[in-house]
Amino acid sequence: MITQLRGKLVEIYPTSAVIDCNGVGYWVNISLNTYSALEHEELVTIFTHLIVREDAHLLYGFATKSEREIFLKLISVNGVGPASGMMMISTLSTQEIATAIANDDARMLQSVKGIGAKTAQRIIIDLKDKLDPTIVLNVNSGPDKNKSKNEALSALEVLGIPKKSAEKVMEKILATNPEADVEFLVKETLKKI
Repeated sequence: MITQLRGKLVEIYPTSAVIDCNGVGYWVNISLNTYSALEHEELVTIFTHLIVREDAHLLYGFATKSEREIFLKLISVNGVGPASGMMMISTLSTQEIATAIANDDARMLQSVKGIGAKTAQRIIIDLKDKLDPTIVLNVNSGPDKNKSKNEALSALEVLGIPKKSAEKVMEKILATNPEADVEFLVKETLKKI
């Protein structure tokens, strides 16, 4: 699996680029956001995902790991292929996609060409609990509280605690201790689950 390319940018177009890595040129499909990030660069590092099909090996490249992560989550949804995934991350930023999913905003997802109401609902249902909490913007809490909460949730998930039950307990803890740090949140949540 080719997961990253670092080399000289030989050609770049709004939907593709050629990266020269030690004399081998890789044709990479890119999003418009990646195009904007790489357009004036000479030496680039892009994060990639290789899709092997019967008739082709397709390499998709992204300027950031979060963009690649969102793309991988999107194409895991039934009915969303690589072309639709690239269209979504070309139209909306990773933050906008994550926020739309977290807030059940099907209308935002439908603003992307080729994404209808059913597909938008399927994306929301399938990905709501699968997105990395550090990507999702929680407008209801401040940045520090949100960061601590998200880091604590990630730590608890690694320990095998279901996210929904941990989140319920954590909300109660944050209601009484709004300035709690990550360590305190993890310990208190483990005590109360």
